[in-house]
Amino acid sequence: MTGAPAYSVVIPTIGRPCLADCLRALAAAADHPPEEVVVVDDRPEPSGELPLEAAGVLRGRVRTLRSGGRGPAAARNAGWRTVAAPWTVFLDDDVRVLPKWSRLLADDLDAAGPDTGGVQGRLTVPLPEDRRPTDWERGTAGLERAAWATADMAYRTAALAAAGGFDERFRRAFREDADLALRVLEAGWTLRRGLRTTRHPVRPADRWVSVRAQRGNADDVLMNRLHGRDWWSRAEAPRGRLPRHVLVTSAALTASLCALAGRRRAAAAAGALWLLGTAEFAAARIVPGPRTRDEVATMAATSVLIPPLAVRHWLAGLVRHRRALPLGGRR
Repeated sequence: MTGAPAYSVVIPTIGRPCLADCLRALAAAADHPPEEVVVVDDRPEPSGELPLEAAGVLRGRVRTLRSGGRGPAAARNAGWRTVAAPWTVFLDDDVRVLPKWSRLLADDLDAAGPDTGGVQGRLTVPLPEDRRPTDWERGTAGLERAAWATADMAYRTAALAAAGGFDERFRRAFREDADLALRVLEAGWTLRRGLRTTRHPVRPADRWVSVRAQRGNADDVLMNRLHGRDWWSRAEAPRGRLPRHVLVTSAALTASLCALAGRRRAAAAAGALWLLGTAEFAAARIVPGPRTRDEVATMAATSVLIPPLAVRHWLAGLVRHRRALPLGGRR
């Protein structure tokens, strides 16, 4: 496939074992191999070697960089800024491209017009066939509908340069891809969806993963500051439950203050609103799931914790990002 556009692959990693599976799958889809595979080691203090031998026939095209634990946005920037190919394809270290991936990628890039800045791959999330998915599994499956997710996203290297790359203020793997997509669009490029497919397995997680995910509410504040409050629709991102979390948390706070002030009726009314809101949230997460004892207990406990933590991270984001300006300082 010598006539297909050339590309390089950039994979940020924190040294998870799944990197070997990612490289192995990439090597098995080598009909149109990349010019190089740039593995960016984002471990703050690397210990142990990365499983680069899993790249097989592509091992000679693999090189590594270190980005010092500054997050996936900084790691991807460290990678693409060293790329000479006209296209840069970002893959996450927990995905597995399918056997025809590189052949279909060649078709995707060949079909891209001169104004096309990026072409997204299609993500599939395998779910259990013998039971209903858990809350965590359903959340991961939402990636199948995500727009411009860098789990598999090809960008013209020139488009990345024009947009300024990833915004490194996004320290987590959340919203940094939507932010970049909006800036690429604002720079005059178009984005489209391709035909290639990549599998995104559900990674193991403990029962508190949904609680830790509430840190993303601070990133949403940053998105508001950088792109305005209508960024949700332009980035094709689903709205979360923050307004409901604010109401539920306000009810809990009101109940506590009224109880301290000796206003029992008001405290009881506010407490009932908190209980109703918390029960609705828990039910919305329990009913679609497997409803095992462990899953129900996890949903009940985390549904109590999530609303106040979501509000806390949102308020922290308002303070942290109150003076945030878009890259380059322009409005």
